[in-house]
Amino acid sequence: MKKIASALVLVGITGVPALAMAEDSPHSVTANLGFASDYRFRGISQTFEDPAIQGGFDYAHASGFYLGTWATNVEPDELAGSNMEWDLYGGYTFNLGDVAVNVGGLYYWYPGKDKAAYGADPNTFELYAGATWKWLNVKYSHSTTKLFGLSDSRGSGYLEANAGFELPAEITLSLHVGRQFVAGDIAPGVSHDDYTDWKIGVSKPILGFNVGLAYVDTDIKSSNVTWGGMTSFAKGSKTADLADGTVVLTVGKTF
Repeated sequence: MKKIASALVLVGITGVPALAMAEDSPHSVTANLGFASDYRFRGISQTFEDPAIQGGFDYAHASGFYLGTWATNVEPDELAGSNMEWDLYGGYTFNLGDVAVNVGGLYYWYPGKDKAAYGADPNTFELYAGATWKWLNVKYSHSTTKLFGLSDSRGSGYLEANAGFELPAEITLSLHVGRQFVAGDIAPGVSHDDYTDWKIGVSKPILGFNVGLAYVDTDIKSSNVTWGGMTSFAKGSKTADLADGTVVLTVGKTF
């Protein structure tokens, strides 16, 4: 992952000028780089509460079509031995009056995974549809594969609502709540358990970077048959509650 992160830095800084388009071009390409004190995905730490280096590229066409890729380091013990999450996505955006609609698909790829040792393939594909009206966004994601390797979980869904408000001094207040629905059974007669996550955060541009601070939490308890193991997840001789409330610092820049 260190090699990949270094490559993202080099390409992001030196490659973007070469990708710059004419002002009247229907094409646009951007790159982004970021640091997070803890990578939380749907409320659950993917890095054993350690920091993450993240980056990606996005291509958009004036017609509304877009493609993108994004990568981050993750904890191998959590994700079948892979130390990297690499997302590939594409979709289409359009307006219906005052509402912006976004539809597409996203593939979560974990290179180098060891399915034989961990007994599960975490690679996941989701279709999504979202709508944004002024300060409110609602989005639904639906898995067409197993959900990150969970048994019998094809057809799971994640429903989320996000709100953003501009405050004085160029501060943005962000609110999020999501519900992960897990299809199927973890064992005969034992259905997967769902859970809810939420986040409240503020961000502000500082010296050309976007700096954010957010509180992230879930309602996962040790009694949750699907996700309860996250509350006392073991990594070697250490354990951590990967689903508990925490404050996450992020620093990012778009080129």
